[in-house]
Amino acid sequence: MDEKNKDLETQAKEPTSGASPEKLPESQSYTRSEPNGDAAVHNPETASTKDIPVEAVHSAEGVTPEGEPFATATKEEAEASSTHAFFDEAASEPARPATQASGNNGTVPPIPPTRAGGGNLSGNNGGEPPKKDGKKKTVWGAFLAGILGVLIGALIVLGFSWGALHDDNNNDATSTTSNTGTTKKVTVENTTGTTQALEKVQDAVVSVLNYQAGTSIATGDTTEDEASSGSGVVYKKSNGKAYVVTNNHVVEGANKLEVTFSSGKKAEAKLVGTDKWNDLAVLEISDKYVTKVAEFGNSDAVKVGEIAIAIGSPLGTEFAGSVTQGIVSGVNRTVPVDTNGDGTEDWEAEVIQTDAAINPGNSGGALVNIEGQVIGINSMKISTENVEGIGFAIPSNTVVPIIDQLEKNGEVERPSLGVTLRDVDTIPEVQQQQVLKLPSGVDYGAMVQQVVAGSAADKAGLKEYDVIVEMNGKKVTNSMTLRQILYANDVKIGDKMEVKYYREGKKETTTVTLTAASSTNQ
Repeated sequence: MDEKNKDLETQAKEPTSGASPEKLPESQSYTRSEPNGDAAVHNPETASTKDIPVEAVHSAEGVTPEGEPFATATKEEAEASSTHAFFDEAASEPARPATQASGNNGTVPPIPPTRAGGGNLSGNNGGEPPKKDGKKKTVWGAFLAGILGVLIGALIVLGFSWGALHDDNNNDATSTTSNTGTTKKVTVENTTGTTQALEKVQDAVVSVLNYQAGTSIATGDTTEDEASSGSGVVYKKSNGKAYVVTNNHVVEGANKLEVTFSSGKKAEAKLVGTDKWNDLAVLEISDKYVTKVAEFGNSDAVKVGEIAIAIGSPLGTEFAGSVTQGIVSGVNRTVPVDTNGDGTEDWEAEVIQTDAAINPGNSGGALVNIEGQVIGINSMKISTENVEGIGFAIPSNTVVPIIDQLEKNGEVERPSLGVTLRDVDTIPEVQQQQVLKLPSGVDYGAMVQQVVAGSAADKAGLKEYDVIVEMNGKKVTNSMTLRQILYANDVKIGDKMEVKYYREGKKETTTVTLTAASSTNQ
């Protein structure tokens, strides 16, 4: 390449004074968005158009009237380059005031360097009319097609919105709108399985108030003050009377009992009977204010994970009729309990576990399934700082036969041995060996502390310090397991039961004929 061409190439690549070093997009269109660009590359005052290399021509993005890119500089291209320079100079001049203001603060914006085809702008004296560009027609066609598509899409969206609006107006939710467009009132009919279940049973759940004897500080007279409160469930209505099931610990020690209904009405209650082992009690009331009677469900059919609804009066009558919902967390659970308050666990209650909130005052209330059936009587919870959502209810299949007996007899008749017991594992090892003389490896069982005269145990020959280790073919590890064997559903009064025990280090066997005992004895 000669020196002249080198100089021209260098000059063509460098921007003129005042122009930004912006690179043009590699397109076959002249349209530019910025007022200052690279049009000075083709300034005829700096170079002859026929000496500009092909690379520089392409950087000006020229096309022929037929739509082909320029291969060499032409007269028409030179004229186009001159027009670029003219508009670049015009754009750099200060804006002149406009004769009329049109939202533009009285100024006329600079004319953008927009070109169409290879000639001058339309209306430019001495210039040629713009030539039609086939590619630009294609661009405009695509643009119009895009606009049409957007309009069609908008119409479709509006159509769906209109249909949805009409659908909303036809459902159970209604609203009243004022002329200002603000909503005044909204009414929603919201019925769920939970609300339907509550309609069946909620009014059958009552508050149970326990009044105990006290002494007036002012007068010294004996008074009856409210000592505690719990919950109960009306399960039967007959001959002007109604019956309420609650927990034994709710009514324990009461001088007077009172029932408060969901309506706020009150009725005095009579204690029919209690069962401390299953923590149940039955009350009798007038049916005057009874509007609902609960239905028991089959607790054996309860599944882990199904909905469980607890109803009761947590923290007293102020929150009577409170409803909490959770799930059944476990079935066939056994929880050790202290029935006589001596600090020693002497019974294992079979319970349903739930995470529905159960608080003090919920005791004796209902645990309900989604059908509104009572599947358990809320009885207890684990209440420690690091435990949450572990509550227990007595299964309905345990409750029903117990309350039937309490209603008829005032107590539960169970098979009885007629003894008092002590767990071997609470006896020091030295006494196990020297007093009880148990063989090596036998560190379990229920030791007989006392035998009731004339009882089944007395008739079978059992004596003090005998250690029972097996009964009815089942291992006895302590007094709790002995009661579970004795009070099993398949064991009845009058049954004969084989008992194995240790006496003076020797293993003996005897047969006991079970007799009846009240619910307070064993």
